[in-house]
Amino acid sequence: MLVRQTRMLWALFALIATVSAVLVWRRPMWERLSDLHIYYGAVQWVQGGQPLYSYVAENGGPFTYPPFAIVVLWPIGLLPEPVVQLTWLLLVCAAVIVVALALGGAIARTPEKRGLAVAAAACALVISAPVQSNLRFGQVSIFIVLLALIDAIGLTPARFRGALVGLAAAIKLTPLLFVVYFAISGRGRDGVRAIASFLACGLVAFAVLPSESWTYWSRTMLTTSRIGDLASLGNQSVHGMLLRAGVPETALPPLWAALVLIICTVALIRARNLALDGHPARAAVLVGCATVAASPVSWTHHQVWPVLAAMLLIGATGALQRVAGMALMVAMVASMGVIMSTLPSTQGLQFLFENARALSVLAICLAGLGTATVAVTLPSRSQIPMTPFSIAALSRRRRDSQDTRDSILEAFADEGFDAPAERRLHGLGVAADNRGSIGPSAALSRRAWLRGVTTAAATLAFFAVLPLPAGADPTFKAYTAADVDNPRYFFVCHSYSACVDMVRDVPVNFELFWEPTKVRVNGVVDATVARLEYKSAPGGAPRAVPLVEIYPGQRGFSFRSANISNGSIIAYGTDGRPLAVYRDRLSGS
Repeated sequence: MLVRQTRMLWALFALIATVSAVLVWRRPMWERLSDLHIYYGAVQWVQGGQPLYSYVAENGGPFTYPPFAIVVLWPIGLLPEPVVQLTWLLLVCAAVIVVALALGGAIARTPEKRGLAVAAAACALVISAPVQSNLRFGQVSIFIVLLALIDAIGLTPARFRGALVGLAAAIKLTPLLFVVYFAISGRGRDGVRAIASFLACGLVAFAVLPSESWTYWSRTMLTTSRIGDLASLGNQSVHGMLLRAGVPETALPPLWAALVLIICTVALIRARNLALDGHPARAAVLVGCATVAASPVSWTHHQVWPVLAAMLLIGATGALQRVAGMALMVAMVASMGVIMSTLPSTQGLQFLFENARALSVLAICLAGLGTATVAVTLPSRSQIPMTPFSIAALSRRRRDSQDTRDSILEAFADEGFDAPAERRLHGLGVAADNRGSIGPSAALSRRAWLRGVTTAAATLAFFAVLPLPAGADPTFKAYTAADVDNPRYFFVCHSYSACVDMVRDVPVNFELFWEPTKVRVNGVVDATVARLEYKSAPGGAPRAVPLVEIYPGQRGFSFRSANISNGSIIAYGTDGRPLAVYRDRLSGS
């Protein structure tokens, strides 16, 4: 039965991966694997003798990684781009499988189910938003996670451990947090090797690209504006959440630094405890989640670590942890843009859902991945006389670490006994069935589920009434004069006379174009309108909408938003007073 289920899951993985790759391949050339296109163009740009950080792709994207990344990517510039794209898709799918293999032992509740757990993990990964984002954009994030994970778990040879973390950090800086984890968890040599590897990669990059290396480490590294709109919904880091919450610009740096320090400190201490208790996979994933929370920018494709955390929680036997794991998995699979388009205008709920992944990662870092009881099986013929000494031994082991078959046997052996008795074990919160299997008692399990449901309901109710500042729709983007020729953004009135007719009797007129995760608004204004503002919800912060000249003497505007059903457009005259407010047309009423 297990073999059949495993094969079915691998077939499902192959189907999802194939369909995903085909959908990516069918995208327009200018949208297909757009980040990989930036890598490809940057490599050819440097190979042509141009400075790396002056490169800007046709889609407006610059190259933002350290110069060593170009050294690693150098071979792709020698191949046709379609070959690079196809190879990249295959490598991303292969990386997903390797990550699942690395984590399978920690997810499986018994050794016999490891194959099933690996296949299930691969399916969960490939359907998640972060991996889909890696496939769609052609990102390197899945490979960074792979290098750090197998090194932190200890799957690399002992004398080389730490080197892969250093290599990953030379491509993207956030894995450097694993160096601190190594230092405090008794793996100092691994930390030294990680630093040595990181520096060696930097020296290689400096030897190959000296000018680019100096430019990156002295200036480019600190210019986060090159990465995009950090307040957008895709950035689910603590920094992005604070930006969406409207924290004043002067207060943002110290507040963000203080929060990151607290989050990383707690996560690292919990990871150290997990590692010392014999749970290196949980520890590694916890540190990885801390990198997502702490980084100034954590786009969707960076968020692979929370998916791994969700799988570990689902694999636990604690009911509350399984509920948390399933909720986290839903957050990592579902489209936040689609969910937000159905939300009411309540600011608290808007804040909750637009920061759902950031808040989830924050909870993981602070609460940890736990040491929930895992299933253990003892011989059914065994019987242990339950005395205060044997009860104390088991209770002590349950407090210190996860109960495994060996730790329970050792606990009883310490007191001179060799088997359990059902009645006394049940009093400790574990129950033995007729096969000798020990797990959470039914009553404890029901109470845990009840606590989970109650906590979730209370959280939703809390945010529903809390007057938190609305993020003013973090997917909002207003277009400028440089975008006027793009028919995707400016799609109304294709002539001067048509534009004039649209505002013959009104100061503002516009049309809507609905897409799966956003709505595009394009319109024109007459001469009485001096400026426009857009609010995504009552009480939300206003966003300025630029007025651009689309024809001589005729101005228009265009913007996108994920949720306009509760939004409003306000037109102001030259005297600064509102001329008109448009709500009903946005809500569809």
